[in-house]
Amino acid sequence: MVWVRSEYAGPLAVVLTVLSVLLPWNVTYSASISGGSVLFVRFPFAQIRYAFGVPFAEAVRLFDPMSAIAFQAGSTIQLAYEVWAVGAAVLAVALLVAIAYYFREDAVESGPVDPVRLLGGLLGLAGVVLAVATYLLVTRGFPGVPLPVGVVFLFVFAGLLLTVERT
Repeated sequence: MVWVRSEYAGPLAVVLTVLSVLLPWNVTYSASISGGSVLFVRFPFAQIRYAFGVPFAEAVRLFDPMSAIAFQAGSTIQLAYEVWAVGAAVLAVALLVAIAYYFREDAVESGPVDPVRLLGGLLGLAGVVLAVATYLLVTRGFPGVPLPVGVVFLFVFAGLLLTVERT
């Protein structure tokens, strides 16, 4: 059974890559933190932290991966944030490939690597790296249950792109 026709594989790869960058890879709700609760929505290139009823925290705070690492420096979950930065770098490379593919389709398709498979591989690699970051959040004492929402989509998108029939 063919999920995607060959002639639509390129545009699909570009759309799925852009969508992967826009989806949150992780959502975590942490209750009972200093009398309040905190919601973390982690996108590949940004983390939004919503604090509800926590007296010492700003209500909404935005972090990029590097500033989030600096904020967690010395904590048990610093490694999870460093792994997140690696996943963001992989997705940045995928996004650059997708942009090049969109604007220079003929040149990219004539290269030595099939761009659809390359993007599928990069999305799969990002999924693995961000799954590891989620595992580290769970096992290193981060309060709450991290839900790897975008990680699931990364694996599905990767599977779709890696199995498409190219002619």
